[in-house]
Amino acid sequence: MSASRRKGTTDELGPDEPEQPERDGGDLLAALLDGMDAALCAFDADGVVTHWNREAERILGWTAAEAVGRRGFAGWAVRSADAEEVEGRLMSAMRSPGRQVHEFALLTKDGGRVLVRTQSAAVRGPDGKPVGVYCAFSEVHTQIDLERSIALSEALFDDASWGVVLVDADLRPAVVNAHAARALGTGRTSLLGRPLGELLSQGVEELESALTHVLAEGAPPAPAEIWVSVRTPEGERRRCWRSGFLRLASPLAEEPVPLGVGWLFQDVTEAKQGEQEASLLRFRTQQLHRAARAAAECEDPAEAATAHLDFALAGFADHALIDRMAGGALTDAELMETAGPVRLVRVAATPSGAPGPSLLTGAAGLPVRYDEGHPALQCAERAGSVRASAGAVPAERAREWALARQWPPDAVHALCAVLRSRARTLGVVTFLRGAGRSAFERTDAMYAEDVAVRIATALDLAEALRRE
Repeated sequence: MSASRRKGTTDELGPDEPEQPERDGGDLLAALLDGMDAALCAFDADGVVTHWNREAERILGWTAAEAVGRRGFAGWAVRSADAEEVEGRLMSAMRSPGRQVHEFALLTKDGGRVLVRTQSAAVRGPDGKPVGVYCAFSEVHTQIDLERSIALSEALFDDASWGVVLVDADLRPAVVNAHAARALGTGRTSLLGRPLGELLSQGVEELESALTHVLAEGAPPAPAEIWVSVRTPEGERRRCWRSGFLRLASPLAEEPVPLGVGWLFQDVTEAKQGEQEASLLRFRTQQLHRAARAAAECEDPAEAATAHLDFALAGFADHALIDRMAGGALTDAELMETAGPVRLVRVAATPSGAPGPSLLTGAAGLPVRYDEGHPALQCAERAGSVRASAGAVPAERAREWALARQWPPDAVHALCAVLRSRARTLGVVTFLRGAGRSAFERTDAMYAEDVAVRIATALDLAEALRRE
């Protein structure tokens, strides 16, 4: 570079900026070659080694000074018996388009043998004619490990029978397999980059907390079961996903740099629901057994009825009421002949204040002021269970709904079961739940009917003893 050109360059950079030194292209090429993760060597048209990088030195032990300038591999990097074949396969790349892949054994400096996989291609001059060959090689087991990793990744994202999602550092899906897309109710490309809150209506906080923890601390020791509600065009779906998490870090950085989280999950909703139903059934069966033993120790059958009621409340409802038929039990025929709605009299109720055992209100009393169409009256007239709910309404409207039906003000869901004994209707038992519980379901009605049978038997016995 001339002095005038250097001066012009200095003026362009400014008077306070230092002059940039002239760089040698050979130094840059050497740095690039030595920084490669793959071993690389090159030959000229006569088969003389012209380049040898540090990864080649690491694998075979021969330094660049020892390798460059040698003709072929014969006698030092390849056994003499194999040299002609190996060199012929390498140099054939000069006459072939594209890259060629070969596997053969090379010799290390200490006399060992290393099986390598090579990729060789022609080096062409300015006129387009081949002037040599470059050869990149790596140990076969290293290449196989890489290919296995790639194959595993492709299989996970194409054929896996569980969901696989790569979540970036911003907690947004970056790659999604087909199974996960179906589970999330959308397509593989449509959910990329979208916040998880747009895909899930419930459980997103727990999921994002788990992802954040993995980014900061690493993978948890065991899978986690997360309940979520998935938004779909058909509506929300409640699902349970057994999830495993892996922190992804870049292998190219000196310090681990988190690239995101690998999230693998499997839908275990049916299994969890089966476990919950089995556990609930066992608990309710135990409660019925305990109630029967406690009722057997009651001298007054009416107290035995409240014992069954109290045991049934545990984990099932917040309040309970027992109403008997005014004037005594009625057969189905007598119910049909009754003019006007039936009348019910309160027999027992759970305390409205502090929790405690159900209280008997006395055998004689005034009829409860139930309006026509009340769930308890419908239950008695139909001799079948009736469910009712205030629905998703404001708290004040739910309170008005409960008070209008003569129930405690915090009641939101109700289940009425008929009390039947000796083919007669004795009354109705009503179970009530607050806003913190879900509405009664069909399985709840079946349990309430089991409890009602025991209460009805006790009340029928109490009525028979009273008449004696």
